[in-house]
Amino acid sequence: MADSARPAIKFELLQSDDFEQYLLHERREIGYILRQLAARRCMITAYVGDSARFLMSSVLSVSDDDRSVYLDIGNDESINNAAAAADSLLCLTQLDKVKVQFSVTRPHIANFGKYPALLADTPEVLLRLQRREYYRLTAPVSHSLICRIPSPNLNSRVEARVIDISGGGLAVIVPPKDMSLSTDEKYMDCRLDLPEFGPVTTTLRVRNIFRIGSRNGTDMLRAGCQFEDLPVPMANAIQRYILRVERDRKAREIGE
Repeated sequence: MADSARPAIKFELLQSDDFEQYLLHERREIGYILRQLAARRCMITAYVGDSARFLMSSVLSVSDDDRSVYLDIGNDESINNAAAAADSLLCLTQLDKVKVQFSVTRPHIANFGKYPALLADTPEVLLRLQRREYYRLTAPVSHSLICRIPSPNLNSRVEARVIDISGGGLAVIVPPKDMSLSTDEKYMDCRLDLPEFGPVTTTLRVRNIFRIGSRNGTDMLRAGCQFEDLPVPMANAIQRYILRVERDRKAREIGE
């Protein structure tokens, strides 16, 4: 498997109102997810230890007792050797559009059939971002979707870029220096500007916070937020916006 110059973006769950809902601890459940990754041939970005070096890989197989996993190696021998010498590999991937993150320990070169591979201990814990009960729309690139959140420490509003939105809430990206966020904290009088539908004013409750490392090395915070006490007309405006964007997107895909 060839190495890539464009790694997957690292993400790390910093805070959550219910941390356990994102984590799997049961060995059989983790083994099942790993086998699904193998069956779907999902691409994995495996970071070597705490460094920025990475290997593009995939799950080849999982042992019958769910205690070890084979990972594919790349064409760069120096990266392969570094991975085999590392204490652990941080693995990031997606399964059915759900982000999955886990670490494997004690990786070393071993034969998988006739070819070399990385053999490692299966992870003791696996992070999986579950699907939500609402359809969640990825914010379109054709226009910026901005949510203005009152800053508790400053007499101002922080402009946070919305990356996805649903009828139940939204996720925003903010630089850590701009605002200090905490889970379960409420932010009242937040303003969301929907193109062609006007402003929506609501209370947001922060449900989880992730640190995201971008490809240029800048850390950002991703905050998943829930709408609270959202008036019916504004909830309807959000749903109409989501439907319109999705309809326009599908029309472009079929060339209408």
